[in-house]
Amino acid sequence: MRGRAWRSGPGTGSGPVGRRTSTGRLGWPAGRRTGLLGAAVLAGALVLSGCDRGGNTDLGLALSTLNNPFFVGIKEGAQAEAERRGLHINITDAQNDPMQQINQMETFTSQDVKAAIINPVDSDAAVPAVGVANRAKVPVISIDRGVNGGDVGSTIASDNVAGGRLAAKTLAESLGGKGKVAFLEGQPGTSAARERGQGFEEGIKRYPGIEVVARQPADFDRTKGMDVMSNMLQAHRDIGGVFAANDEMALGAAKSLGARAGRDVKIVAFDGTPDGVAAVRGGTLTATVAQQPRLLGKQAVDQALRAARGERPPKQVKVPVVLVTSRNAAEFDG
Repeated sequence: MRGRAWRSGPGTGSGPVGRRTSTGRLGWPAGRRTGLLGAAVLAGALVLSGCDRGGNTDLGLALSTLNNPFFVGIKEGAQAEAERRGLHINITDAQNDPMQQINQMETFTSQDVKAAIINPVDSDAAVPAVGVANRAKVPVISIDRGVNGGDVGSTIASDNVAGGRLAAKTLAESLGGKGKVAFLEGQPGTSAARERGQGFEEGIKRYPGIEVVARQPADFDRTKGMDVMSNMLQAHRDIGGVFAANDEMALGAAKSLGARAGRDVKIVAFDGTPDGVAAVRGGTLTATVAQQPRLLGKQAVDQALRAARGERPPKQVKVPVVLVTSRNAAEFDG
């Protein structure tokens, strides 16, 4: 799959819990719809009107953080899809605090939303938040990260295991199949970190000449990525490659490596954010496995609406990843 992974505009942030951040009620155009397209649009309107009052379904989206361009992309995709459908969506920012997500789910249920979407801060800690919605009979969809309990109708996520394998292959080949590498893991307790790690470990085993000499979580954070990389270099000055489970950690590692980044030390990342793609184009990163956050947001809204109508959405929706290298980076917005 080729093409733009995502287009990121300026993030608009999130208001206080319970405050509506999107108010895109869309009216029907004047005049009579004719033909098959008009019939399909009318049928869709009738389905939604059976779901709630006046044909407008309120949704809640509880994001783990908006201090990361990837999650801003999810927000933009969900918001655009809700507005396209003429729906209200309340988008909140937990600032990486799982207790905030419990409060936000309570707010959603008090607003009588028809479905809730959660991007867990932690896959275990999100279970009580999901329980709030379950008790209120509000369908729940998770996005990007799974929830290790509760009744979740569907999980919308990138194929993280496949992406981890692809990152391992790319890093190993950039090193000629031999050398010492470091692995900057994501936030412990999240399914994304676990699955990317699983894929990377599976992939790197195929290259017996590659030795993983250091691995440590850096919590998907750029500053922590820089600090962790600095600590690793003190013990392993001969590291020739780095896999970071997201772009932010990779960019932090690159800052720690300085002029060695991309030249003496190959770095492969994960996410495909504008900063990550720009670093690939500039040669600081060797590659990044690009997710499609706007598509994730769009898919989550779609599955949430299905659940709100009483349908059974698929338990998992896997969104493909795309490898970004210097050869195709110009095709991506960065």
